[in-house]
Amino acid sequence: MIDDLTKKGARMNIFKTFTLKWWQTSLFKLGMLALGIAIGAHWHDFFGNYLLILTIVAAVSLAYVSYAWWMQ
Repeated sequence: MIDDLTKKGARMNIFKTFTLKWWQTSLFKLGMLALGIAIGAHWHDFFGNYLLILTIVAAVSLAYVSYAWWMQ
């Protein structure tokens, strides 16, 4: 059953498209960077074992986003 958005209690669409201003994107990125540093500092023993895998995931995802941005 598909939810009708006009009905009361319709489900929220978490995959909707939206646009951010440059400063909103910067704040989001700054927050994610701070969260990543905090997690890395707190659980460095756990994530140290996966450093190569995390570096590869970061490189591949950043390369994809850079390629997609360049092609637009």
